[in-house]
Amino acid sequence: MRALFHDWPGLGLKSFYWLFVLYLFLPLSLMVAVSFKDASFISFPLGNLTIDWYAKVIKDKQFLDACLYTIMIAAATTAIATVIGVWIAMLIGSLRGAAQYVAFAVACLPAVVPGMISAISLRIFITTIDLPTGTVAIILGHVVHAVPFVVVMVLTRLRSMPGNLVDAARDLGADSIVTFFRVTLPYLGPAIFGGMIFCLLLSSDDFVRTFFLGGYRPTLPMLIFARVQSGMSPEINVMATLVLVVTAVVGLYAEYLTRRSRIR
Repeated sequence: MRALFHDWPGLGLKSFYWLFVLYLFLPLSLMVAVSFKDASFISFPLGNLTIDWYAKVIKDKQFLDACLYTIMIAAATTAIATVIGVWIAMLIGSLRGAAQYVAFAVACLPAVVPGMISAISLRIFITTIDLPTGTVAIILGHVVHAVPFVVVMVLTRLRSMPGNLVDAARDLGADSIVTFFRVTLPYLGPAIFGGMIFCLLLSSDDFVRTFFLGGYRPTLPMLIFARVQSGMSPEINVMATLVLVVTAVVGLYAEYLTRRSRIR
């Protein structure tokens, strides 16, 4: 009996964990299941199953165009945010004392500002500088939101870097540029790669900033939102399922590459 009471904290944590897993995956499982329903309305039991909705979505030109547009914006956002994030992380890493804390807080501010507030402020900013809504404005907004995540990941890796690596490179005659590209950058590789994956996923899923900064061409989240306005349908579940699968594959592949690079 005493052993049973002794295990109560552990049992409680395990129960809470599995309840959370159920809460997380049950809605996703239902969404995937409904995407195979042989009917134009959502109800249970599912009845007959079909893949016709997947065939219809894959042939949907508006869906394909939205996917390509989303990928293009996400790729541009990732490239720009990675360069800026690495540069800011290196700058913060070179500071000392209160200046470092202030610079870190300012760099991470866009990540903690509510999305709605950030989107409104960005809309006011692009209006002030006469930048039209559309692709460039969306990329600008996504970059502002993505940079802090790159900074945090790269800075964490940078702080674990042995100082003797840079000293050894300088003792061998390497200047600052050579040291950065031959020593520092390879060491930061796993963190940079992780930050790039974060940028891709954040940009492809950013609805609020895209809504305020976008033009007439919709991204995938905007397209799904527009379709939802006319009611839920298996097509929307198919789109969401495809996004879920691609996201899971990218995340798992990124985790695999990161683990392999750490082992090496």
